[in-house]
Amino acid sequence: AGMAVQVAVLPSPRCLFDDPVQIRVAGLLPRQAVTLRASLLDESGELFQAHARYRAGSSGELDLSRSPALGGSYSGVEPMGLLWSLQSNTPYKRLAKRNVLTPFSVDFEVYEGHGDMSRLLGKCTNERWFLGEGVKRISVREGRLKATLFLPPGPGPFPGLIDLYGSGGGLIEYRASLLASRGFVTLALAYMAFEDLPTMPEILELGYFEEAVNFLRKQQQVKDTGIGVLGLSKGADLALSMATFLPGIKAAVSISGSSFNSFIPLQGDGFTVPAHPYDLGRMKTSEESGLIDFSDVLDDHRDPATWGCRIPVERSLAKFLFLSGLDDRNWKSDLYCQDAVQRLQQHGREVEFCSYSGAGHLLEPPYLPLCQASIHRALGVFVLWGGQWREHAKAQEDAWRRIQAFFWQHL
Repeated sequence: AGMAVQVAVLPSPRCLFDDPVQIRVAGLLPRQAVTLRASLLDESGELFQAHARYRAGSSGELDLSRSPALGGSYSGVEPMGLLWSLQSNTPYKRLAKRNVLTPFSVDFEVYEGHGDMSRLLGKCTNERWFLGEGVKRISVREGRLKATLFLPPGPGPFPGLIDLYGSGGGLIEYRASLLASRGFVTLALAYMAFEDLPTMPEILELGYFEEAVNFLRKQQQVKDTGIGVLGLSKGADLALSMATFLPGIKAAVSISGSSFNSFIPLQGDGFTVPAHPYDLGRMKTSEESGLIDFSDVLDDHRDPATWGCRIPVERSLAKFLFLSGLDDRNWKSDLYCQDAVQRLQQHGREVEFCSYSGAGHLLEPPYLPLCQASIHRALGVFVLWGGQWREHAKAQEDAWRRIQAFFWQHL
């Protein structure tokens, strides 16, 4: 029998969601075969799980940063594999945090052998938070704004960011709360499908986004050197529009986006950028899965007939970072990214870009597991996002480092 088996999460069982941890098991028999399992219950009661088979070292210890998994949800040395390979029992569920004031609790369990997981040897729980110590969450309903402000602790001044998600709409807070935990005053901004904001607006007003910039700039803790904006998908082209048409935007990050205006006309002061022409008849439905591949619905962005829908990013004084996945099945984001980068470079502008092989559309903060397909909240259909598990996980870690470094450098 010997000593009991201990499972430890180091340096601490409590951490931020984007913190890497070291998972160690002690008290096993030399070379003992075990299966590790991670379980997470999301806020809707959906169970996400991952498992991997391991063999203990000669001293009966197991360290996931050094020991290779021999199969299961992943294989090889993957210190955070049990997190990034979490998968729901119901297919096509996306793991997302709705209430950032509570953590996700992940249970790590060690079972005997490589078989039926009938004998539990030890377990521990890792609390993964989205709000750092002392970060304040403030609901904002000022003027037309529907947003949430996150303030890091202390007087600052801190760089200010506006965070935009995609056409699924809603008020998505978990990326903004993590960025605030890393030292940015961050405003998560809703612009469709939230409270009385329509699910599919006929038009979006630049003035609404300008209100958000003005609101953020007048916060005492925000540095007065300019604002950063980051967006995913539809939020990415809005971020580029803000950086192009609004004063005071110093740096913009586009994740899986495009440098033309997509789906909804954008109304500025005395001008409108029309929506890039598309035809939903070009949606493809997969035979076996019934999932919808969206990537061909747009007219060719190289056709001059579509150029009135372009965002003239080359006129902007902001710095740009473009991130895209080469396995994006929802949007030709790498192609659209190349187009934007080319236009900026032709005008002598500095631009950073990174495309990740094997990464899908939903490039999220690290350790959120890949979501290859899920329901699109505005369209009400299951859409394909793409991505390969391991490559996507690596891309998310790298992208997160780049985003923070980019904003620290330019703000």
